[in-house]
Amino acid sequence: MKYQSHLQFAALSSVLVAAACATQVTPVSTPTRQVQGSCQPAFGAQICSYAEMSGTRVVALGATVPMAAIDNSPVDGPMVWPPVVEAVVPMPAEARAATGVDHLTVYWEHHGHPPTPFLTPHFDFHFYTISNAERQTIDCASKTKPAILPTGYSLLDVEIPGLGMLTGLCVPGMGMHSLVTSELAATTPFSGTLVLGFYNGRPIFFEPMLSKVKLEQKKSFTLPLVTPPGLAVGVHYPARFEAVYDASIPGYRFVFSGFGS
Repeated sequence: MKYQSHLQFAALSSVLVAAACATQVTPVSTPTRQVQGSCQPAFGAQICSYAEMSGTRVVALGATVPMAAIDNSPVDGPMVWPPVVEAVVPMPAEARAATGVDHLTVYWEHHGHPPTPFLTPHFDFHFYTISNAERQTIDCASKTKPAILPTGYSLLDVEIPGLGMLTGLCVPGMGMHSLVTSELAATTPFSGTLVLGFYNGRPIFFEPMLSKVKLEQKKSFTLPLVTPPGLAVGVHYPARFEAVYDASIPGYRFVFSGFGS
């Protein structure tokens, strides 16, 4: 009888374990989806914004930049102050709501600009966390700099011949430009860096600044990206940036990911 009781207990245990396993639910991950934003012309090509979403969460955000836009950028041109924007590309509405990243501006610098390491032809890709209308009101009348900069960054006052002193390297329609400190002492032209932008003491953009020479290599690359203190409520900066060369475009996919919550 005792042996039979053990068998009955073992059988009952097996039934209970099986029942417990049957009630366990395997978590279902939310599939990601591509969200297309807007496209705007630049040098005979279309620069387009996009986002990758998982539900309401932004997995990645960025833009596609065809090689045609890079290759067709003019070698020379008139020096205009402030610089003329080549394209203003809104981010997808869902991504704007989730991250606060509003739009991209594209500038082409024929001969580069001071400080010295950046006097080489390059593109400025500003990703703004303010509206386009607010960006357009930036006149650099405010000389207020952020109280704290991220480690490794500087915000210089730069004397430009014919223009005077630019506080915090402020450009009307753009804002102040904070540069990687170690790169300011370089004796060779830069190839790519991540600039942080401010105005009225608060962060307003992050910017891959990329030389034409680097983009012409048609190779994927990454740049380090940090989050400055003082972000506005509802604004989330990405933790990572990668420029992925995609021969099917042909061109680059700028991929920002790791957005905080």
